[in-house]
Amino acid sequence: QLQASGGGLVQAGGSLRLSCTASERTFNDYTLGWFRQAPGKEREFVAGITQWGLRGFNPYYSDSVKGRFTISRDNAKSEMYLEMNSLKPEDTAIYYCAASATTTFIPVHRTGYDYWGQGTQVTVSS
Repeated sequence: QLQASGGGLVQAGGSLRLSCTASERTFNDYTLGWFRQAPGKEREFVAGITQWGLRGFNPYYSDSVKGRFTISRDNAKSEMYLEMNSLKPEDTAIYYCAASATTTFIPVHRTGYDYWGQGTQVTVSS
């Protein structure tokens, strides 16, 4: 199971750090991702990160957050993070963490993920 936390209300230009905690060690074998869903919109990919490989962890970002958000993971703690900087009102959404058994690439569609956290609300005021 996955548990997301760290959401809140922040002004535009501010920062937040989301966390995702897994209850099982098998978390370390999965590709992980963050998605978000704004009211009336589909759930969209934000960022993903691979398992530990020869080159370490490899992140991938959607164009809308590239350069502003940073995804990371700590396998020793079975945790994943999303550092969000320079937040904009359009970043307002419920943010979900997810785990995928796909390890050869980072899925960017929700159907590529097998386990989901419950979501945490991020609200950015203008």
